[in-house]
Amino acid sequence: MASVSGPAQTASASAPPLQRGIVKMVLSGCAIIVRGQPRGGPPPERQINLSNIRAGALARRAAQGQPDSKDTPDEPWAFQAREFLRKKLIGKEVCFTVEYKNMHREYGMVYLGKDTTGENIAESLVSEGLATVRREGFRGNNPEQARLCDLEDQSKASKKGLWSEGGGAQTIRNIKYTIENPRNFVDSLHQKPINAIIEHVRDGSVVRALLLPDYYLVTVMLSGIKCPTFKREGDGTETPEPFAAEARFFTESRLLQRDVQIILESCPNQIILGTILHPNGNITELLLKEGFARCVDWSMAVYTQGAEKLRAAERSAKERKVRIWKDYVAPTANLDQKDRQFVAKVMQVVNADAMVVKLNSGEYKTIHLSSIRPPRNEGEEKNKDKDKRFRPLYDIPYMFEAREFLRKKLIGKKVNVTVDYIRAATGPGEGTPAFPERTCATVTIGGINIAEALVSKGLATVIRYRQDDDQRSSHYDELLAAEARAIKNGKGLHSKKEVPIHRVADISGETQKAKQFLPFLQRAGRSEAVVEYVFSGSRLKLYMPKETCLITFLLAGIECPRSSRNTPGGVQVAEPFSDEAMLFTKELVLQREVEVEVESMDKAGNFIGWLHIEGVNLSVALVENALSKVHFTAERSAYYKTLVAAEEGCRQRKEKVWANYEEKPVEEVVHLSEEKERVANYKPVYVTEITDTLHFYAQDVETGSQLENLMETMRAEIATQPPVEGSYSPRRGDYCIAKFADGEWYRARVEKVESPAKVHVFYIDYGNREVVSSTRLAPIPPAFSTRTLPVQATEYTFAFIQVPQDEDARADVVDCVVRDIQNSQCLLNVEYSGATCPHVTIQFGDTKDDVGLGLVKEGLVMVDVRKEKHLQKMVTEYLNSQESAKSARLNIWRYGDFRADDADEFGYSR
Repeated sequence: MASVSGPAQTASASAPPLQRGIVKMVLSGCAIIVRGQPRGGPPPERQINLSNIRAGALARRAAQGQPDSKDTPDEPWAFQAREFLRKKLIGKEVCFTVEYKNMHREYGMVYLGKDTTGENIAESLVSEGLATVRREGFRGNNPEQARLCDLEDQSKASKKGLWSEGGGAQTIRNIKYTIENPRNFVDSLHQKPINAIIEHVRDGSVVRALLLPDYYLVTVMLSGIKCPTFKREGDGTETPEPFAAEARFFTESRLLQRDVQIILESCPNQIILGTILHPNGNITELLLKEGFARCVDWSMAVYTQGAEKLRAAERSAKERKVRIWKDYVAPTANLDQKDRQFVAKVMQVVNADAMVVKLNSGEYKTIHLSSIRPPRNEGEEKNKDKDKRFRPLYDIPYMFEAREFLRKKLIGKKVNVTVDYIRAATGPGEGTPAFPERTCATVTIGGINIAEALVSKGLATVIRYRQDDDQRSSHYDELLAAEARAIKNGKGLHSKKEVPIHRVADISGETQKAKQFLPFLQRAGRSEAVVEYVFSGSRLKLYMPKETCLITFLLAGIECPRSSRNTPGGVQVAEPFSDEAMLFTKELVLQREVEVEVESMDKAGNFIGWLHIEGVNLSVALVENALSKVHFTAERSAYYKTLVAAEEGCRQRKEKVWANYEEKPVEEVVHLSEEKERVANYKPVYVTEITDTLHFYAQDVETGSQLENLMETMRAEIATQPPVEGSYSPRRGDYCIAKFADGEWYRARVEKVESPAKVHVFYIDYGNREVVSSTRLAPIPPAFSTRTLPVQATEYTFAFIQVPQDEDARADVVDCVVRDIQNSQCLLNVEYSGATCPHVTIQFGDTKDDVGLGLVKEGLVMVDVRKEKHLQKMVTEYLNSQESAKSARLNIWRYGDFRADDADEFGYSR
């Protein structure tokens, strides 16, 4: 064997040369392994036996495959001798002389330190009574032997170690080489650190450990990683993989025969997985950081010290291209930093794992979520053969739920995109389709990983990779953990329940079905819908969730440029600005929740009507942006004036579709003055509060989304910086924020201050009032004042009716109105102004019936007769209804017409 180091000094012919090395391992109380310094790989090593002494033999396990052999126990004090040397020498520098060789064994003297002035190890063992002196062949002229004999006599006299009374039976270990049920054993420790000594290092990530104090000898594989190994050939020789020897030496030099703590974390397939904790650090992370190991997915899940640390350590080694990663090329190495990480707006969810985003440059890009697989139908091909109308979105279990989860969470929102890898395009194979190049990324919004959220709800599964496949999500471990939770909780795809079935009728182009459906949609007024597809600027495909059907919808009142399309006579060329109109519509409504008013249908079975999104009429928006012209059919609609006004401005500016417009000369027309007519311009409102005097407060629906955004932002700010309780002193007329009974903060105005405990406030966006303590009030943040968004609750009262003065009668009216319209959307038209607020007529949102007229018909109120000429038609209708109620003796008319003699008593005047 090569020497550990050269001679340290010139030796005389009689004295053996002094050599140096580092103690790698203590074999027994009288034998050690010494290694040299590593130079370009693991260093040479040699075994040195201490001359002139003998220590007890350590326990030995029976030879495998030999039934007759038996386990050999420790000799008394053998383990204590080994431990004495281990604690004294492991990892320390020693010097030694080789006095003689016998049967390929080297015997000599070992000193702790760099020269012979250090502690003589043999003498220390003998003086502690842990070794005996070999007296056979004793030479009297040898001073070392003589000193050992003197030390042995002294230890005998002191009854130390071997010479103590009792024979040393208590020093013999009861070693357990096997564990009957390893999994139960590991579980019983509850992942608590257990003291141990590393007895052997098989490779960089597999060790043999002696667990203390019960002396279990177990093989432990490091959780979460794998080092290069030594492959055993058929002839018994071992072939190391690249860097296998270096990895083993790395672990040996730090852990072999060191005192450590081990957390036994799991035991799959009789393999004990664990983490070794050493005062100087975590060997698992160090092996990864130095490029001696790679992360392993299957055991990463049980690692208790934080899987993200292991990924970070591996990433560091990859970036530095050290050792096993020397030829590593990152999946995104060819991408600029701006292409690896960017913020984009989600425009469309393609399916449960892909989306189209709009970059800041205006470019559109398709992004696939890394490492996840959307729900799929194993029998998809069979279904396609049987049913040509197979629709993956509705027919594959949980695909619709997955798409809806992404749509509701992401559409129109800005997200952070981190590209993980580019999946190269693949050609069609046998039974597999061709795939174009895919950009796979981790997408987050508000700190939430969308893929992880999808997997945790059981709406997608995690793709398993080959161990050397680096093209995966940068948060792969979190995805695996989320999937494990979903499986454990039986969520979505992992549920034992019956899969959800979506029976969606597609009546696009089905004329007969559309005819049957038309009256229903017309009566429904505004119906909720989701825009599934945009064919052109004014032609869309809608999903109606309440009716569970798909319809083709054409925007009413406008003439939009036509896109190119195939016709029997050839391809029809697209009209100018058709693409711009389609892009505008896509950006505004695609996959958004909208409201539609169906007016009619065409002969092809397509529905025609108005589409609203967040208070915006899409027809009006297209005209305002000079991407459509007003069609003559709009004249009979309530939106005609708005459309014409929007068109006029674009026409004068000659924008887009009006670029080539030539204004015709206007002939002078003499206008005759006409009698003023009643203007019926009903607008949608949301009734929030009704008072005892039959006044009510309503919000304008068109600004409802602004209020929701303001409230959401305000509450988020208050949550991060909560107001100090009691620090606000309210004054009459102040705008402030008040905590309502539901625990949320709302904008309010102070109306009266009786005392700090009794402050009268008015909630300016909802119209209700409350008496609260000043501790529930705080100054309104400037960003949310009425300058940012005006007061949203407007006070109104009913036109054409008198409210009963009698308390019981008035209470009946108020109860009826509260039941009918509070917290619901209605249509409101201002008829005339009043002393305190406008007088209005209000219609139910669905039936368009007049609420005030209904009260008159029910005999709950009397008519307030107005004299204005333009209102006479309405007044007449109200009076006729009052006569009908009077004839039927309803409610206040149950005793006849009381107005002659009893008017004052009943609180009425004629």
